[in-house]
Amino acid sequence: MPVLYSVRQSTIANKEGKKLYHPQVKTTGVVSLDMLAEEVAELSSLSTGDVKNSIDNLVTVMTRHMQSSESVLIDNLGSFYLSMKSVGKGFLTAEEVNANSCRLKVMFRPCTTRNSDRTVATRSLITGATFTRIDSLLPGSGSSGSGSASDGSGGSSSGTETPGGGSDADIE
Repeated sequence: MPVLYSVRQSTIANKEGKKLYHPQVKTTGVVSLDMLAEEVAELSSLSTGDVKNSIDNLVTVMTRHMQSSESVLIDNLGSFYLSMKSVGKGFLTAEEVNANSCRLKVMFRPCTTRNSDRTVATRSLITGATFTRIDSLLPGSGSSGSGSASDGSGGSSSGTETPGGGSDADIE
């Protein structure tokens, strides 16, 4: 199944006064811990309950380490770490900054591998993903809205696109 996305127009104009368009991933559902545990159990010799207990314990231990200012690296998945951001635009003096005036977020950085020429070869979790513009799935839309382009620019009528790249994920 491809990653579904729609196109939205920014509410804020850029320096040239134009409101640009951006892609936005459309989530079609939520996978619960029970569902994940069931699927992992199908792939292993563990029971669904064993897998669920292991995942619950992993979250507890990860939380403990991140709340101790440590990042958590899970091989072949990525690293989780905490980040703080000022509420509002910032402060005029260092003395004004305190924990109550900031927002704490969990950040995720997928694992990468590198080719011999030092270019990024793989980003865990998104490698091989294809995209379909959601309005191209609607009856009578008329436009293909998607394609197969390594830069994600679209344009062909194949119905899916290949993503162009990635960055750190922001988990809130």
